[in-house]
Amino acid sequence: MQRIAYLCGSDSWGGLEMNQWRNARWMKERGHAVVVFGRENTELERYCRIDSIDFVAIPKHRKYYDFKAAKRLSRLLIAWEVKHLIIRDVRDMSVAANAKSRKKHSFKLHYFMEMQLGVAKKGLLHTLRFRRLDTWSCPLIWLKEQVETMTRMPKGRIIHIPSGLDLAPFQTPLTKTEARALLDVPEKGLLLGLAGRFDPQKGQLLLLEAIQQVPDKQLGIVLLGAPTHNEGENYHESMLAFIERNHLQDRVFVRPFRKDTEVFYKSIDAFVMASKAETFGMVTIEAMACGTPVIGSNAGGTPELLHYGKLGYLFEPLSSEDLALTITEFTEDPNRFKKKNLQQAMEAFDHTKVCELVEARLQATTT
Repeated sequence: MQRIAYLCGSDSWGGLEMNQWRNARWMKERGHAVVVFGRENTELERYCRIDSIDFVAIPKHRKYYDFKAAKRLSRLLIAWEVKHLIIRDVRDMSVAANAKSRKKHSFKLHYFMEMQLGVAKKGLLHTLRFRRLDTWSCPLIWLKEQVETMTRMPKGRIIHIPSGLDLAPFQTPLTKTEARALLDVPEKGLLLGLAGRFDPQKGQLLLLEAIQQVPDKQLGIVLLGAPTHNEGENYHESMLAFIERNHLQDRVFVRPFRKDTEVFYKSIDAFVMASKAETFGMVTIEAMACGTPVIGSNAGGTPELLHYGKLGYLFEPLSSEDLALTITEFTEDPNRFKKKNLQQAMEAFDHTKVCELVEARLQATTT
């Protein structure tokens, strides 16, 4: 049994925060003593409370050199007798590293990477901060190689552990007909889907522009999501205007987020990952866990997740023309990628296996 704390200073509720919550929940279920240090009145706090995970509210801290916050964190780690601190947000790295440098409490610091490195980080300050990390875990081999070449992090501390997924909900026997009825979309015909907040980075308009160029004028689209509050309303309005201007109301179906996302994945014939360069698309592995093929941008972590075209379609990022060609290729042979093969490939991300890898790393750093 390990005593583990998860630090998350973010107020948001996206993939990074969800992965902290999921891993905390899974490790608690496996018998470890778990506590989450996070912001008050956030979705992270709400989900931790629902799952009876110990949660301690912390004030907002600065990204760099917040020594007061580091002292406060050090006291929390002592009070909770924490032996391992897990962070995922680079904005939490400085305060965590400074807490470790205080040496009043011995603990291991583990960084689970969520975003790719934009530029090389080999300067003195980055190097000193990174040396406080006992682990730099990368969810993809591509990211591990990036860290090895773009930082001075000791290679023995750079490891590969995939992001975990509870596969069970995505492998339920729900049929396509049943899923489409639940989503209130047409029972017949090919449907593509894209899930994510309505935002330029997610590429909903890129997909809409692409289907205008696809010969199959019966092809439908399901857009699952919502605009970011006070941020994405204009983009959402642009989407709706495009649909109306091009008379796509009978082919494009906009639906709100839903907790049972497997209904969405099982209702569509292919999932489109239209982001310019997604570091690690959880929605990509969720779709494949349902046996749904993916059409993804040939950038970021998507090519590795799709085994470089062996388990999915790749198109040039931000090119509606190439996306249209790739969609056309899919429509000509929609059963090219077999459901069984996609689901078998996703077994590598099974949360039980991932937790075992995390446990092995925690144990290795304590001996």
